[in-house]
Amino acid sequence: MRSKLFWLLIFGLGLSFAILVGRHDSGAIAGLSTNDFASLAVKIVFLVFLGGAVLMFFRENFMQAVQAAMFWVVVGLLLVVGYTYRFELKDVSERVLAELVPGRAASRGARTVEIARGRAGEFNVSAQVNGAQIPMALDTGASAVVLTQDAAKAAGLPLEVLSYNVNVDTANGRTRAASVTLDKIGIGGIIERSVPALIAQPGQLRTSLLGMSFLNRLESWEVRGEKLIMRGYP
Repeated sequence: MRSKLFWLLIFGLGLSFAILVGRHDSGAIAGLSTNDFASLAVKIVFLVFLGGAVLMFFRENFMQAVQAAMFWVVVGLLLVVGYTYRFELKDVSERVLAELVPGRAASRGARTVEIARGRAGEFNVSAQVNGAQIPMALDTGASAVVLTQDAAKAAGLPLEVLSYNVNVDTANGRTRAASVTLDKIGIGGIIERSVPALIAQPGQLRTSLLGMSFLNRLESWEVRGEKLIMRGYP
């Protein structure tokens, strides 16, 4: 078996060399350039050698060799398919995570995101505020984005110099908040810069609010069934 494999390799290399010499001036062999044909010949010989080596290694159990070969063929095909459809698979994975993780935005294209309704009927949104991950509740009754003290601290805002001189009405009555401008708010692929916002006084707000100073920046937003759909401008 070893001698047959050896002479088969020698014959294959010799035949390829002869074809290359004979057809060198034409510049093409069977529709391939001479360089491509040479590369193909080397790869075929290598595969023959590799296949023979595998058969020799598993000569006591041919079916084991076949199963091992089929396993790696399937793995290779899965990798190729995964790479080919990587963008579609990314969209699917984002949609699955958006259903499992409350507030996580699933992107639909470059500037559209979907957020699933929470169990209590609310829309919780995971937003990037000045680079910090801040959980927020959608509140269309709030005229502006409103941050809690902890959220403002995480976003790097200078709490020690804020002036709480803006009157706001809440469910618990009238209170005061500090006016600021956020460098950036990002939700999925939607990013808005220089967004007006308010900072609630300590103990006045339990959850940050995604209000109209952000929503009015969008091309559109709507609640469709159990989904909040937001579209940013191109």
